[in-house]
Amino acid sequence: MINNEELPIGFTMELAQHSDVLNHFSHLPKSEQESVINGARNIKSRNEMREYVESMFQ
Repeated sequence: MINNEELPIGFTMELAQHSDVLNHFSHLPKSEQESVINGARNIKSRNEMREYVESMFQ
């Protein structure tokens, strides 16, 4: 699993609100997790982060 220090705080907070997405994310290969995290690092607002997390596995 990826170290929490490497996760953007907004991303972590949104994952905590979406246990189904968190479960799916935690089962991804590390390389795919890193890709998702890198995408999250470019997000600047709470609403954008919520949309990002909610749409990750649709």
